Amino acid sequence: MPDLFFILAIIALAASCALGGAVFLYQQYLHSAITSDLASLERARAQFEPALIKELTRLDDRMHAGESILTTHIAPSAFFDVLNQVTLKTVSFSSLEFQASDSNHITIKMQGVAQSVNSIALQADLLSKSSVFTSPIFSDIDRQRDGVHFSLKAFVDPHAINFVELVGGSVPAAIPASEVAAPASAFGSGSGTQATSSASGSPQ
Repeated sequence: MPDLFFILAIIALAASCALGGAVFLYQQYLHSAITSDLASLERARAQFEPALIKELTRLDDRMHAGESILTTHIAPSAFFDVLNQVTLKTVSFSSLEFQASDSNHITIKMQGVAQSVNSIALQADLLSKSSVFTSPIFSDIDRQRDGVHFSLKAFVDPHAINFVELVGGSVPAAIPASEVAAPASAFGSGSGTQATSSASGSPQ
């Protein structure tokens, strides 16, 4: 009986040694395989020129940033063109406040002088027909010696003066030429003329 236990112990020891050797060899195989795979990855990475990939990625980021800026950029020149088209000869503006808290919310506030109250009414109608101005409101109407003074507040459709859309050929619609006689400039030439703007970006 003791001989049987001795034989079983030898078998168990041999099995343990064999298992330990197999585990060791497997670990060595895994280490070798990982090292080989890493070397292959490094070779593949070198073939793709990391410096070039980095530069192309940076260029792509800049192009996306530029596209985003152009998409929201407004062209104030288009605004002034339409304003000149829709301004009556009997109306002149002495100040302009151009507020653009963001590219989707643009408000203008203006002071002006009209020849008569009827001129103000006609001017309001012309502004309403323009695709650039929305919800024009005339207030502070005051008849003085040099004419009827007034204040104007209106919203500007940002899509109508969007730089990308204008470059693409979309021209902001004013009104039919037969309905308005426009001066060379919507602003009077008096010494009190002023124009201020809180919008960011340079005029186009």
